[in-house]
Amino acid sequence: MDRHHSAGGLSTTVSAPAARPPSLAAVTTPPIHIARFHELSARTFHDIVRLRLDTFIVEQDAPYHELDGRDLLDSTEHLWVEIDGEPVSYLRTYPGPEAATWIGRVVTAPAHRGRGLSTLLMHHALDRVPRPVRIAAQERLTPWYAGMGFERCGPDFVEDGIAHTPMRLGPG
Repeated sequence: MDRHHSAGGLSTTVSAPAARPPSLAAVTTPPIHIARFHELSARTFHDIVRLRLDTFIVEQDAPYHELDGRDLLDSTEHLWVEIDGEPVSYLRTYPGPEAATWIGRVVTAPAHRGRGLSTLLMHHALDRVPRPVRIAAQERLTPWYAGMGFERCGPDFVEDGIAHTPMRLGPG
């Protein structure tokens, strides 16, 4: 694990372990950055929020209150991948109701989709957090989450004009 300083404090960069000799995946897998809010630079947080707004509000035409206060919690971890110094894939984890860890705001910029970046982040997050894990999956993405072991745990609901499915990984 490499640590580096940013304008906003200390954040962690985790690189994929290299095999001997390095496999193509080890050479091309981007590092995962992990930080709590107080460790994020203003620029990084700005770029993360812009990515989320561009996707969830503009692209998906779903106006909602993006800044819900969870980003600021000491227990929230922000995980992201940067390409050329810009966050292009992101998610956050935080403790929530029902003694579960929640994963949310899973997003990848359109120009970087189809490269497995969100899958990389999800697997990394799932390796770090205690079970059970809860998500409110956009309904169209339930097969993707099911492929990681998530199961439906309640009826579908509409949030901000988009159908969602509550899902859970782990006991409960």
